[in-house]
Formats: sequence, C-alpha cells, structure tokens
Amino acid sequence: MTRRALNPAYLALLPMALAAVVVYLGSMLWSLRVSMSSSRSLPLRDFVGLAQYERLFANERWLHSLHNLAIYTPLFIIACLGLGWLLALLVDRQASSGGLLRAVFLYPYALSFIATGLIWQWLLNPELGIQQAVHEWGFGGFRFDWLVDPDRVIYTLVVATVWQCAGLVMAILLAGLRGIDADVLRAARLDGIPAWRIQVSIVAPMLAYSFATATLLLLTAAMKLYDAVIAMTQGGPGTASEVPAKFIMDHLFGRANIALASAGATVMVLTAVALLAPLFYARHRALRAAR
Repeated sequence: MTRRALNPAYLALLPMALAAVVVYLGSMLWSLRVSMSSSRSLPLRDFVGLAQYERLFANERWLHSLHNLAIYTPLFIIACLGLGWLLALLVDRQASSGGLLRAVFLYPYALSFIATGLIWQWLLNPELGIQQAVHEWGFGGFRFDWLVDPDRVIYTLVVATVWQCAGLVMAILLAGLRGIDADVLRAARLDGIPAWRIQVSIVAPMLAYSFATATLLLLTAAMKLYDAVIAMTQGGPGTASEVPAKFIMDHLFGRANIALASAGATVMVLTAVALLAPLFYARHRALRAAR
C-alpha cells in the first residue's frame, strides 16, 4: 500500500467515498435495472429491454415536462448569474453596510423551496396578491394573472426561484471579487478605461471559476426542480408547469409505476452527466494549465 493511500486525509475521506460509491452509484444502477423491467408497485426481476423508455418518450406529459424544463433552465441560470453579479458588485462597493446587505440578499436562500413557493403563490394569486392589491388602489384594469395563465405560468417559477437563488450566486461571486488584486483595478482606472469595460473585460474573466461554480450549482437545482412547482402550481394549470421531477414522483408514488419513473430518473441523470461533464473537464484542464 502506498504512502499516499495511508495519508490521514485520504483515510478520513474513505467513508464518504464508500458512501458515494455504494449509495449513489448503487442507487443509479438499481434504477437502471428497474427501468428495464415491467415493475409496477414492487420491483420485478423480468427484463423488457427499452420498452419503458419507448413508453416514456411516447408520453405527451413527459415531453411537455422536458419542454418546460428547456424553457426554465436557461432563463433561471442567466437571470441568477446576472442578478447575482449585480448584487455582488453592489455589496462589494458598500463597505459600511456590506455585511447587512449580504445577509439580506442571502436570506431567501435559507428558505426551503416549499416556503418560497408558498410566498410567491400568495403574491401571484390573482384574487389575493399583487393583482388584487392594485385593483384595490383603483386600477381595475390591471392584470397580473401569470400563475393561472398556461402560457406564462412557467415564468412565475423562474421569478420565484431566481429570487431565492440569486443570493447564493452573489455570495460566490463576492468571494471571487474579494480575491481580485486591487492594484489591477486601480491600474485600469488610471488608464482611463470605463467602469463597465473594466467589469466586462477584466473582472468577469477573472471570475471565470466563480461563474463556473455558480453555473454548476444552478444547473443542478434546475434539473431537480420540484418543491417550488408543488407549492406554487401543482404542475398546473393542467400540465402547463409540469417538470420531469414531478412526472417521476407522480408515477413513483401516485400511479405505482416504478419502472416508468425509474426510466425518467435515468434519463435525467444521463442528461445531467452530459451537461455537467464538459464543464468539469474544461475546469480540470484550466486548473492543470494554471499549474
């Protein structure tokens, strides 16, 4: 056994590594096996090949959930990154009140997605929230009924989850901003470079790792979106805000079809791996090049 293997740090990480292999990898392999069976309420040992995957992609509800996720994910990530960067710049420039602002902006992330969903459900409810309040102020023609509009309800999920997660992005980017050498920014200002150009051409590239980390976390959150949907819309109106995680949970517990649910879960895992692997590879190459 090598000296590196006996290093106390590696020995301390061994339980976590075993848990990751046994629990996570084992669960994925079990789900893959179940997805190739005809299991309903309980897992069966038969083998039906890719029949469940054929049923899955012939299901309009599943296809609609993928369509919703394809709309939600880029909007969610771009909005969180943009708003988080602006908040980080604001907090970084407010030396005296930066701590208070940081706590205020990060507070929504401490809430569960269920709590966030309920808050925004009340705010966006046409009979209770913003629309009703504006009507009481005398503007009877005002409409803000996105929560019950099938064409716009997915955007309410974007608004609610961006409100919750932008603070996390702020904290990550703020840590990156605090690590930038002040002399670099001072030299750029002395050269007469406009402030916006400094942020775009100097600061943003130096925050590449921070942006990559935030993007990975946001992409993971988007792929497993479930709690906010349940709290705000229950997937409605109809199936207008259906997402893959809700489809999987409904078929796993509500419709007693664990084979189809496992097929959906396997597809989402493979999709996440396909999206995240290039980012991990690019970051690994950049770290090696930096050495």
